[in-house]
Amino acid sequence: MDKELVELFERAKKAADAAAGDGVSSSGPEVSRCVDSLKRLKSFPVSYDALVATQVGKRLRHLTKHPMETIKTMAADVLEIWKKIIIDETAKNKKKSGNDDKLLQKNEKPDGIKVEKTYRGDSTKLGRVSSSQTTKVEKNVVDTNALMSENNGREEGIKVERIFKEEKQPLNIKKPSGRNAPPKLTALVKCDDSLRDKVRELLVEALSKVASEVDDDMKDEVNACDPIRVAVIVESIMFEKMGRSNGTQKFKYRSIMFNIKDPNNPDLRRKVLLGEVKPERLITMTPDEMASDQRQRENHQIKERALFDCERGGPPKATTDQFKCGRCGQRKTTYYQLQTRSADEPMTTFVTCVNCNNHWKFC
Repeated sequence: MDKELVELFERAKKAADAAAGDGVSSSGPEVSRCVDSLKRLKSFPVSYDALVATQVGKRLRHLTKHPMETIKTMAADVLEIWKKIIIDETAKNKKKSGNDDKLLQKNEKPDGIKVEKTYRGDSTKLGRVSSSQTTKVEKNVVDTNALMSENNGREEGIKVERIFKEEKQPLNIKKPSGRNAPPKLTALVKCDDSLRDKVRELLVEALSKVASEVDDDMKDEVNACDPIRVAVIVESIMFEKMGRSNGTQKFKYRSIMFNIKDPNNPDLRRKVLLGEVKPERLITMTPDEMASDQRQRENHQIKERALFDCERGGPPKATTDQFKCGRCGQRKTTYYQLQTRSADEPMTTFVTCVNCNNHWKFC
């Protein structure tokens, strides 16, 4: 069903692009083909999962700004219908999750009441004891009437124990990451464009490696993600923001694909699959930002070492008061000497004033 939905949208978009050219009338064949495709989309049975997987709703927004009024109106009607479907399914899912929470709250019910009367030197116990794990709440009440009527000072107390059932739940059960998470895709969603399909295949191949690269404590989280769905979404955003892979942004495409497929850069693949790096952020990252954590640390160390060598590599300076600054008149200066002329000539002395940073030299 997802493939048919994408094919219908591609037909409508292709016809809309042709109808947007110069010299095309509002009753031309291109406009008619586009309107027919939009009518079929309007009556096509869609669901929330299909709209999320294919991202056709986001791409259909461009047709609402089409110069042809007929195409613009029909695209707006299709979007309104799809929005209503999404709102209805979201409301049903929330209602279902609310009913599940109420059922969980009914698991704790009082199992029995244990009443115990205590006297000095004697005791009588009445009640039932639950065989499961129990929580006891005790309350001691002193009978003031008995204290006033009996002169021997015998105290009578009533001890009430309420026993509640508590269902034992395993401690190692993990909550599902998303109760309404869409099912995993079993096949790649193609868009009848060989270049775009090739990019999607490369992304799926790279993201599928993450499960074998992460540690055991992250495998459950990674296995819950769908590499095919993530690859389709990433490619759709790249195509929407940067155009085709052989266009003006082809070098940016190559940089992204190289870093995602790089065997020495598993961190970027993992972050993209888990959603830590959004597709919108991925297409704006520099090569240094896309590098692995280890590579970024190495680059930082190289820069620090180069900066240190640059500062250390200058000629050694000495402090003296033998020279007087001609600008401020102070004698706090540093100097160093270099052989700037032939070997039989004296060395050149470079002087810097510490007070006003004035520079001069002499031989």
